Amino acid sequence: MEDYKRKVSFKDRRSFSTQDLLTTCGVTKISLLKFPLFDYSRIMETPNALEALAALAHSIRLSVFRLLVQAGPAGLPAGRIAELMEVPASSLSFHLKELHRAGLLSSRQDGRSIIYTAHFETMNALLAYLTENCCSGNPCSPVSTCSVTSGPQS
Repeated sequence: MEDYKRKVSFKDRRSFSTQDLLTTCGVTKISLLKFPLFDYSRIMETPNALEALAALAHSIRLSVFRLLVQAGPAGLPAGRIAELMEVPASSLSFHLKELHRAGLLSSRQDGRSIIYTAHFETMNALLAYLTENCCSGNPCSPVSTCSVTSGPQS
């Protein structure tokens, strides 16, 4: 840690990326918690929150996401989502791609079908980000998070 302080002055530290700092100091593995300069306490960063919110800012995508949240970890095949939403498959494909790109959906192959599931970790991170400083940091209501199981229960 002393080498770190000697090689890079405090003024210079703010202009380097974390990787630049570690490389400059000759460090290959280090706990980033030792750097008080960087804030790693947030679950989700602002750009990720903006991307998720932008993906949800369309009525069809929001409805699809809510449907998949209701379906739980088992998820739904793309064809079933199209039936339930009464959306053409080509349009649904576009909306699923946008939700997937924002990290709000996961997909897996099951035979000839693609099963889509809500990515609950991203959803919980977005909710935590939005309510991080709610009520000046005082608890104002019970916070509920969705737990994720490893798959459908038999």
